Amino acid sequence: MPSHPSSAQTVRVRVATPADGEAVTAVFLASRAAALPYLPRLHSAEETRAWIDGVVLPGSSVWVAELGDPARVVGFAALDGTVLDHLYLRPDVRRRGIGSALLEAVREASPEQLSLHVFQRNAEARAFYERHGFTAGVFDDGSRNEENEPDVTYHWTAGRVG
Repeated sequence: MPSHPSSAQTVRVRVATPADGEAVTAVFLASRAAALPYLPRLHSAEETRAWIDGVVLPGSSVWVAELGDPARVVGFAALDGTVLDHLYLRPDVRRRGIGSALLEAVREASPEQLSLHVFQRNAEARAFYERHGFTAGVFDDGSRNEENEPDVTYHWTAGRVG
């Protein structure tokens, strides 16, 4: 039987717990620093951790993606109703199907429709969502987010073609 070296690196997606706050915060901060260097840093690491622990984890459906043994959190997704509020990966694990695995968990929880906001300049994220069947809707001037960065709303509807 052929061996698959990547099998040890199979991603596991599970529901987040309050104990994941530190790891989720680390992923969020590392991902934004690497992928969105143009964004202003509006909050300290401590403030971000308090927001993750006090708002994101208790107020959303959150999944974490883990790799390795012992398992380490390398990504997370947060869903509020039908809105995908967050999907972030550690920069060193991108392009391995981890984002797709997290998005699949989100789609299982919201199988009819999803929407999300992404910064217009975030070309890689926009391409990711478009590959997964999302279509761009309203383009905004940035007045609806605290970074004042122009964004676009994306939508996905089950069964829709084109």
